[in-house]
Amino acid sequence: MLAIPGFTNCPYTRVCEPGDQQRPSMNQANQGIVGIIGLGIMGSALADHLISKGFTVFGLDPDANAIARAKRAGVRCVSGPDELLGHSQRLISSLPSSAAFDATCDAIHAHQSRQADKRVCILAETSTLPLEVKQKQHRRLSKLGVHLLDCPLSGTGAQARAGDLIVYASGQRKAIASMMPVFRAFSRAQIDVGRFGNGMRMKLVSNLLVAIHNVAAAEAILLGKRLGLDPADVVRVVGEGAGASRMLQVRGPLMARRNWQEATMKLSLWQKDMAIIGQSLMLTQTPAPLFAASVPIYNAAQALGLGEQDTASVMAVLEQMVGEKA
Repeated sequence: MLAIPGFTNCPYTRVCEPGDQQRPSMNQANQGIVGIIGLGIMGSALADHLISKGFTVFGLDPDANAIARAKRAGVRCVSGPDELLGHSQRLISSLPSSAAFDATCDAIHAHQSRQADKRVCILAETSTLPLEVKQKQHRRLSKLGVHLLDCPLSGTGAQARAGDLIVYASGQRKAIASMMPVFRAFSRAQIDVGRFGNGMRMKLVSNLLVAIHNVAAAEAILLGKRLGLDPADVVRVVGEGAGASRMLQVRGPLMARRNWQEATMKLSLWQKDMAIIGQSLMLTQTPAPLFAASVPIYNAAQALGLGEQDTASVMAVLEQMVGEKA
């Protein structure tokens, strides 16, 4: 948990590509400055891209190792949101839990409440969290001049490092437009999906497919191996045909090499996402038999002690089911 010290439907969907010339409306002096709250797998990748594109990045994280790595990468690390907001009114949060997000919003709310001249602040929240948690803070912060945007990212940690992310941006259109130069610096495409919360709705749909495709990739690679094929060949050849998926492309090589120790998405964190998807399926009474079938595979991987490893580790569960090495 990140304990931070001190602290009407939009009908159009638009993909913004690098050639777009949208201009932010905030003070020009701050256009090259961004604050990032959370410098873990995703947040550190965003910071790296922003720095490489010429942005000045201020960062905040409670983990000493994350701070040390960020400083080496050129991030100017600060002690809390007060200091962060003293440098930039454009913030990104990349957080592991609802508690961490609530603590962040509490600190921002306290900061804004103390300001006689309340400058407009934008917080682009990129984490996968329950929609009701984001909606509560959206209502609360809007009263103090903070434009909270719901902007989850589609992609793994490895994709984040490669700049191969999609931003599902939702919320106030002017605030999204102001953040577009920032989004373009670290992502492949940026999509305005409309009213606040549509970002998380899209992310839940996407993550349902990711959950299924990840296990399906492991099944396919294991079948190929037991048929006498080289797992690397399975990933390469099948990846060129109708059976291809982004999970086969991204996680397939990890499964083929049995190299899931360095996480691009920690299994323990993914369990949080799985729970949010399950809750949404229940609330909407949506049948999802394939998703339901994938849940015990992830639970078994967690039970094997693989929580800090990549979700490609579901391969170890299938291997154990057929008596192979784990």
